[in-house]
Amino acid sequence: MTDANVGQAHAAPALNCMVQYCKDLSFENPNAPNSLRPQETAPNINVQVNVNAKQLAEQEFEVELLIEGSAGEESNILFKFELTYSGVFRLMNIPPEQNHLVVMIECPRLLFPFARQIIADSIRNGGFPPLYLDPIDFATLYAQRMQQAQGGLQPTHLS
Repeated sequence: MTDANVGQAHAAPALNCMVQYCKDLSFENPNAPNSLRPQETAPNINVQVNVNAKQLAEQEFEVELLIEGSAGEESNILFKFELTYSGVFRLMNIPPEQNHLVVMIECPRLLFPFARQIIADSIRNGGFPPLYLDPIDFATLYAQRMQQAQGGLQPTHLS
């Protein structure tokens, strides 16, 4: 082994975010201006999160964080939102068997704070107090999806 090969063999693992972007954003306030009046009770808030990924090159992956939610009940929706926030990540010196874990856990973890802010700003700009989503444990979400896959149920939006 040459000195250059030794250095590469012992290089530290690295995860680089090459670019982040808002791929799709939708905010609906279907019952305005009535929905903007003071409410007697706190609205029911529903949020769903999914992660998609696809390989772009040998070491590059596009990761999509899909977050959608609503506030209110079917007959009285205050607002709805959908966001697909994406990033392109380069994985260096990570064992191939670990790529899926890194792409599906660490990449969305890095994207989440930016997506959270976009959602909060969109809701505030729609006339409501901002909705600050709680942090998401992507490792637990990943484990749940893998259990579903092993139990015969198809995981949604994991690739």
